[in-house]
Amino acid sequence: MIGFKRDSKKDEEDGGGNPFQNLEKTTVLQEARTFNETPVNPRKCTQILTKILYILNQGEILGTVEATDTFFAMTKLFQSHDVILRRMVYLGIKELAPIAKDLFIVTSSLTTDMTGRENLYRAAAIRALCSITDGNTLQQSIERYMKQAIVDRNAAVSSAALVSSLHMTRFAGEVVKRWVNEAQEAINTDSIMVQYHALGVLYHIRKTDRLAVTKLVAKLTKSTMKSPYALCMLIRITCRLIEEDDVGTNSKLFEFVQSCLRHKSEMVIYEAAHAIVNMKKTGARELAPAVSVLQLFCSSSKPTLRFAAVRTLNKVAMTHPAAVTACNLDLESLITDANRSVATLAITTLLKTGAESSVDRLMKQISSFVSEISDEFKIVVVKAIRALCLKFPRKHSVLMNFLSAMLRDEGGLEYKASIADTIITIIEENPEAKETGLAHLCEFIEDCEHTSLAVRILHLLGKEGPRTKQPSRYIRFIYNRVILENAPVRAAAVSALAQFGALCADLLPNVKVLLARCQMDTDDEVRDRATYYSVILNCNDAVLNNRFIVENTHLSLPTLEKSLHQYTMQPSETPFDARTVPVAAISPSEEARLAAAEEISTKPKVLICSSMFLNPPAVKIFLSFVQFSLH
Repeated sequence: MIGFKRDSKKDEEDGGGNPFQNLEKTTVLQEARTFNETPVNPRKCTQILTKILYILNQGEILGTVEATDTFFAMTKLFQSHDVILRRMVYLGIKELAPIAKDLFIVTSSLTTDMTGRENLYRAAAIRALCSITDGNTLQQSIERYMKQAIVDRNAAVSSAALVSSLHMTRFAGEVVKRWVNEAQEAINTDSIMVQYHALGVLYHIRKTDRLAVTKLVAKLTKSTMKSPYALCMLIRITCRLIEEDDVGTNSKLFEFVQSCLRHKSEMVIYEAAHAIVNMKKTGARELAPAVSVLQLFCSSSKPTLRFAAVRTLNKVAMTHPAAVTACNLDLESLITDANRSVATLAITTLLKTGAESSVDRLMKQISSFVSEISDEFKIVVVKAIRALCLKFPRKHSVLMNFLSAMLRDEGGLEYKASIADTIITIIEENPEAKETGLAHLCEFIEDCEHTSLAVRILHLLGKEGPRTKQPSRYIRFIYNRVILENAPVRAAAVSALAQFGALCADLLPNVKVLLARCQMDTDDEVRDRATYYSVILNCNDAVLNNRFIVENTHLSLPTLEKSLHQYTMQPSETPFDARTVPVAAISPSEEARLAAAEEISTKPKVLICSSMFLNPPAVKIFLSFVQFSLH
């Protein structure tokens, strides 16, 4: 008895894997010869068909001959009346239809099943038959049967015929258009799915005729449709008409969409609210009822409804934040939601709609939550904080401290880069936050494991550090990277040090000493940079400093390499002249930015802080009590 139990447990463990994991195409196709045996073994043949379908869905490619041979073997299985086997045959025919040849030989068998009395066969037979039919066969043989199937009393048969009709519009659109009356009759049935599929067929047939679509929508909006799926589709068609015809929000079509907000089905209610929110010309007055419905969904017991509502409110907050303000209490309760997606969306929505006075409270609520979510959700929160920093520049200290705390937490490169990008954006947009932001970044690179991020921050320190009130405070952080980091980071640190030497005369002697030490580095790139910058700084020429250190002209590297190669191949007493190498082309986006900055510099009351386009200080052009300024 004990041995039996052990064997059973072992069998259970062995059966826990995928039984089709090690299937080979050749073996399976050889097994398909079993289909030719008489009498047919339904159970064995069903297992073999399952294997064939599995390898096809795993991406295994059958040749035309292989597929045709397998298909002809499958036709022998029509001798069996086993329901499961017959339905598997239908699936096999559908899968082999694009590959095998001479599929028409089963048309008669499938037509017999399609018009027979066995309802379990009929729907699947219709789907299989339509997958092997071309336009000529459809028109000559089965059009009459398809019309009958569309209006069949059996909902599964009717739905199968309608969905197959949609697929056949690709190659027999003119034939399917003749089935409008049958589809119109099917849309009046009580079946939820038949109504939905019938509406899909009718719209697909008439979508190129604007007047016909308008008449269809006008007729259906006045009737009572039982199918929530059909109503959702009707809402989408209606909104498309409203947008294309530019009829405005006072039309009967828009009234229909608004009336769906009071439907008993949650699916229809959400679809209507989502449609209203996404219309281009929807104003605050039209948004109000939709937002009220979404607010109710925020307190739903169903996670899907809460997620849908918060995601939609988040989108509304981007364009109409005032309309979402009424939902702030409900959104705050969702910060502690068990579903982290819902909680993240609630936080980002609150950050978009909150007032300046509520920023401190929101940051306290978020701080306990952020540590529990994944990097993917943290990045979403960071992006929302970035927008909040730009919206309320006076709150930069609170938000910067919060970002600094996040920067010290564990996380991947993408997460850390998003925080660094946010801090850099704040530094560039808000001059008051520059020194605080640079200080946080200096602390971060003391223990930064991502080389690319450390290099980027060092570049920023070299660019912005010399222009601060106390540039000397950053020298220690930068030189520590020369001592402690890998070669790419050390090279970036050397370039940053040279920026301080070029722009800060009082720091030049110290920078020269540090660069002299860097000339003993083990890495070629670090030594070359240190030597290059030392030679330039020792010339004490502001023009040279500005040209080769501050502006750092980017030469075309392929052309430079070619020119140097030619110079070494043809010895000459004259030194190599870098001026003969063309400058690298500026990318279109960078060129547009530079052109915009040049245009701004010609405007009155705008100060350009340096030659390389630091952002000008804010100039107030609005009343003092309005909480925004122009940059």
